[in-house]
Amino acid sequence: MKIDKSLLSGSTTLLVLSLLAEGEKYGYQMIQELAAKSDNTFQMKEGTLYPILHGLERDGYVTVSQRWSGGRQRRYYRLTGKGRGLLEDKVKEWRFFSGKVNDLVTSCCPELA
Repeated sequence: MKIDKSLLSGSTTLLVLSLLAEGEKYGYQMIQELAAKSDNTFQMKEGTLYPILHGLERDGYVTVSQRWSGGRQRRYYRLTGKGRGLLEDKVKEWRFFSGKVNDLVTSCCPELA
């Protein structure tokens, strides 16, 4: 099913933080894993991912280290303790929001539930 991009735009930070909760990753790796883990439902472009990562780094939610891998130098991103706290907050926010959307849809359109 094709997903409206506006639905994705509000959850991109949560998706990136969730990927980093599994461990340190570089950008292209995150793009690939996001697509694979979502059966290609979520396909993030570099132009969307890197501004999110830079903002998370600027605000102290991730740290960055550079090292050589696969014949090239890559920037690896890792969650900080502050980043884990942000992830927990974003998950709570998502659960509340999605629950309210589900409640509304179910009450207004029970035949579609």
